[in-house]
Amino acid sequence: MIAGAAIGLVIGVLVGLLGGGGSILAVPALVYLAGLPLAEAVPASLLVVGVTAVVGVLPRLPARQVQWRIAIVFGGAGALTAVAGAAVNRLLPEDLVLALFAALMVAAGLRMLQRSPVTGTACSTAGGRIDWRHCLPRAIGGGLGVGFLTGLLGVGGGFLVVPALVIGLGVEMGVAIGTSLVIVAVNSAAGFAAYAGRADLDADLLVAVTLAAATAAVLAARLSTRLPTDRLRRWFGVLVLVVAAAVLAEVGHGLLTA
Repeated sequence: MIAGAAIGLVIGVLVGLLGGGGSILAVPALVYLAGLPLAEAVPASLLVVGVTAVVGVLPRLPARQVQWRIAIVFGGAGALTAVAGAAVNRLLPEDLVLALFAALMVAAGLRMLQRSPVTGTACSTAGGRIDWRHCLPRAIGGGLGVGFLTGLLGVGGGFLVVPALVIGLGVEMGVAIGTSLVIVAVNSAAGFAAYAGRADLDADLLVAVTLAAATAAVLAARLSTRLPTDRLRRWFGVLVLVVAAAVLAEVGHGLLTA
């Protein structure tokens, strides 16, 4: 239970501060620290990250840091492909899934080490409204891609959603983080539903991880405006790359000794 609480704290802090990122560490942590098989770690990760995202977005609602229409379009598209991703996951060998997960971690880690992106303009108009002619195709495309990865690898996708909203759609960073949390919650719920009944989950471990993550997310969300998120994002990028290297080493060792 101590390991579960520690995992939950890390997930919650990252989700609350950055609008995502906790899920990229949740599956490796549940597999290698909590000892869950991958078939249980993926749905467990989706449940924990989804609940944490819901809790994490609550402190942002009074400040109106959620663009609901974009969240509905992006999240709705992702919910459809999350089910497809879960179906593909069940067809792939465990080592291949972990290798794909590590590759995604490398891409995410490198992305987090870059400077803060310049806000795009696809959705913005001079009157402050959404330009759906340019925004809708990008929102649907981004949602479909992130949703598939959510179901396939058990990631909420916040570390992909935030840059997609900022760079691709032109959403301001603070609103992008809040909107990302809603999208992560929708995608995680769809992905978890696709796994429901197919894995025996450790209820005690899930409660410990989820409670710790939810508590940390609320506290981190309240502190997010006072902390240097760019520096935190880069530190997290380094951590993600280190964990990715460890996962690849473990997968390689398993293949050599098989």
